[in-house]
Amino acid sequence: MSPNKLQRMQSLPMPIISLRAVFFSMLMALIFQLLPWAGFGLMLRPDFILLVVIYWLFRAPHIVNIGTAWFAGVVMDLITGGLFGQYALAYAVVAYFAVSYQRRLILFNSWQQAGYVLLLLLLSQVIVLILKLLAGGEVPGWSYFLPSITGILLWQLVVISGVGTGSAHTRRA
Repeated sequence: MSPNKLQRMQSLPMPIISLRAVFFSMLMALIFQLLPWAGFGLMLRPDFILLVVIYWLFRAPHIVNIGTAWFAGVVMDLITGGLFGQYALAYAVVAYFAVSYQRRLILFNSWQQAGYVLLLLLLSQVIVLILKLLAGGEVPGWSYFLPSITGILLWQLVVISGVGTGSAHTRRA
């Protein structure tokens, strides 16, 4: 990337993000998470709440932070009825890595960002899996990781639709 293009991208004004938009998107993610999924759809259902948290961590880290991710994880713990705190821990760890690399990720194109988001989704699932196994759960098959694949497909659909995440690929110079 040329220095001029980088300088133009950094000089673009940050869009104003309303707290109402963040709250509404989190509420919609919660509703999608609570829909009565069954069969193969349940196996493919992405973690909507985590996807929205990651999106807002990239777009508005001054509004959505690690504490917000932890709270979203507590909500997820309550709606799943599993081991309390497993999603809270997983979401907080994922949020830490998302915020740590947020400035660098903005310079990546949408496919590079998608690869990083896939790693974040897989990290969350691995943390929850380890905690479930430590609590005496059974070892799931490879289909346990399908929600990460569908989650990244949904992420790319959102990016391609024009909503974007502030990446160099989605910005207009």
